[in-house]
Amino acid sequence: GRLNADNARFLLLAVLIVLYMLCGAAVFSAIELPTEREAKERWEERLENFTRRHNLSRAELRHFLREYEEANVAGIRVDDIRPRWDFTGAFYFVGTVVSTIGFGMTTPATVGGKIFLIFYGLIGCAGTILFFNLFLERLITVIAYIMKSCHERQLRRKGVLPHNGRRGSGTSEVDSLAGWKPSVYYVMLILCVASLIISCCASAMYTPIEGWSYFDSLYFCFVAFSTIGFGDLVSSQNIKYESQGLYRFGNFVFILMGVCCIYSLFNVISIVIKQSINWILKKLDCRCCHRCQRKLFRSRRNVVMPGNVRSRRNISIETDVVNDSDTDGRRLSGEMISMKDFLASNKVSLAIMQKQLSETANGYPRQMSCNSKQNGFSGGVGALAIMNNRLAETSVDR
Repeated sequence: GRLNADNARFLLLAVLIVLYMLCGAAVFSAIELPTEREAKERWEERLENFTRRHNLSRAELRHFLREYEEANVAGIRVDDIRPRWDFTGAFYFVGTVVSTIGFGMTTPATVGGKIFLIFYGLIGCAGTILFFNLFLERLITVIAYIMKSCHERQLRRKGVLPHNGRRGSGTSEVDSLAGWKPSVYYVMLILCVASLIISCCASAMYTPIEGWSYFDSLYFCFVAFSTIGFGDLVSSQNIKYESQGLYRFGNFVFILMGVCCIYSLFNVISIVIKQSINWILKKLDCRCCHRCQRKLFRSRRNVVMPGNVRSRRNISIETDVVNDSDTDGRRLSGEMISMKDFLASNKVSLAIMQKQLSETANGYPRQMSCNSKQNGFSGGVGALAIMNNRLAETSVDR
């Protein structure tokens, strides 16, 4: 069942990606194709006028233009630009390699350089992707720590938590943050805002220094930060800039921060897409069998059922998949369960009932302190927190 669900999710995602690509191709073709045709007509007209004015054949002129295209690939330009393979240019190149941007304005021309690039990029890209993933984990930890600190501050203001109440060890402090993992939508919003701020600040730097329009600068930021790297606009390519050292350092910092934020944003959006696919599959599955389940439940009203089915709405950044058990399958199908399954699914309720009977017989009900209920996040959040709290209620003081 689990394998079939994964296959259905994979196929649905593949179909959606193909449809998305087809729609994108149709839109870009409708927008860009007329401009391309106009540019080609203007170029053919200029080429014809040039050959007529200088008495050149079309074949000779095209051969010369092909040679210039080869020189252009090697880094030769009409305007003066900085050397492509000096140390600063090579450092900029390896930065585009390990970040998987790949602008294409600089490429190795020798066989040795191409072979070295294969092994260098293999290790460098893997290490950089690991760095981006660790960056996302640290961001989530920081958000969880801020949420925890704000909650503790509110409890101290209300007088529920003592002002000197702190966790003892660093390990327990890290473990206590597990219950405060933020929602995937909250992280997505933070990354969107951070990416927008970085892009706007970087565009304000590129516009006066590179001579681009502000919109072209924003376009370059997205293409670079998303590691698409078309290469039509590339920063830090002129031979001389005002405050050149400071600009190159700022360019490096903005690209690094932007790539971290956009890459992390892509990871979070992929989780949202996965949740949407699961929701679509669930709706398609429920639409087919919901009527049958209603008839089955109505015909078996006296069947002993395990506990109530609970839905999880607050999905954290690390719990985006719900695992279905065999008991849950029986719960949805309405089948009769065995006594073993009944006791396993209702052991918490039986333990609470036993505790209440014991307290009534002994005459001293056990009181729960406010600190045990409000003490940070040791119990976590969600369904696991409910289970931990109920199991804690069944414990007996010694």
